[in-house]
Amino acid sequence: MTLIEKTQDFVSKLLKDKLSSEYTYHNLNHTQGVVKAVETLCEKENVSDLDKELLVIAAWFHDTGYTKDAENHEVHSAVIATSFLIEKKVATDSITQIVALIKATEKKYVPQNELEKIIKDADYYHLFGSDYLFSCEGLRKEWQNTENKTFTDKEWALLNFDFMVNVHQFYTEYAIANWQPLKDKNCIALQQKINAKADKSITKEKKAKKIKTEKTEKPEKSERGIDTVFRVTLGNHTRLSGIADSKANILLSVNAIIISIALSTIIPKLDNPKYVHLMIPTLIMIVSSVTTIIFAILSTRPKVTKGIFTRQDIEEKKVNLLFFGNFYKMPLQEYQWAMNEMMKDKEYIYNTMIKDLYFLGVVLERKYRLLRVAYNFFMFGIVITVLSFIIAFKMIGN
Repeated sequence: MTLIEKTQDFVSKLLKDKLSSEYTYHNLNHTQGVVKAVETLCEKENVSDLDKELLVIAAWFHDTGYTKDAENHEVHSAVIATSFLIEKKVATDSITQIVALIKATEKKYVPQNELEKIIKDADYYHLFGSDYLFSCEGLRKEWQNTENKTFTDKEWALLNFDFMVNVHQFYTEYAIANWQPLKDKNCIALQQKINAKADKSITKEKKAKKIKTEKTEKPEKSERGIDTVFRVTLGNHTRLSGIADSKANILLSVNAIIISIALSTIIPKLDNPKYVHLMIPTLIMIVSSVTTIIFAILSTRPKVTKGIFTRQDIEEKKVNLLFFGNFYKMPLQEYQWAMNEMMKDKEYIYNTMIKDLYFLGVVLERKYRLLRVAYNFFMFGIVITVLSFIIAFKMIGN
């Protein structure tokens, strides 16, 4: 077996057995591709057989360092190659040249001679290949596996485009003349991919903006609906309170008139024995009217609270600032501060409105309950009074 064949067997076995499966780009397939590219360039650049042997061996070994560590893998590759070549009794000068060629594949290294240019160009053979985009995905997956680097499709395309346009260059005459045009085609394909991603991104942004607008409009519509509910309910409560007050005023007026008539016309005559039979009916009428007036007054009598609050009450959201009875004794500045604090918190505002409606409802219930009692007293009082007057007059008639 020739030295190249022995090298091929050794490296192939090493990469198959020792290289982690996480290396989806820098693997045996990549190494074989570099070797093939080296052979092509050696032929086209008229390299001697001895130099070709050195280049091919260096190509086989250039990424074996990944079996040790990705960082400074060129150094590890050189160590592995040196150990193998010493074992095979290769001349020291040749080993030195092979090691130099391996180290020339370092990403930022600028080749200094023709052989270094050849291996440098060969190492990037994938840039002009028809499967360039597929090869890039292998490198992308490898970086994700080994370095925890993740990229969006657009970021990855931009990164590769920048490398191809602004970083990488071919050095050999053959590569410049024949591989560069193919690389340029891949650049165009990459640019088209970037543009497609950009268009797609714009479309997504428009859709996202539309969805966001719709979502924004929905809460606004929902909030308007809530405001309408509060406004209508508050209006209903206010109207019901006004109706209750009107009913109470009717009772007060009617019963005040009844009492006035009784005091001015009937009661003065009760001293006369002739009208003694009217005493009980008159008493019933007066009692029912007074009782009705009392309950009517109770239904409309306002209840005023202490009218003060503390800052702690505001911070704990305990105070209903929409009801005058909770703030009428407070200084204007304190009330303004409290209202501003409440308006900063939507939940506090809605809870305050809910409390306001609730306690208005409680007040309304009390009003209508007392009014019902007042109307009952008035109704039954009138009926009993009329009946008692009828009975009294019948007794006199008999």
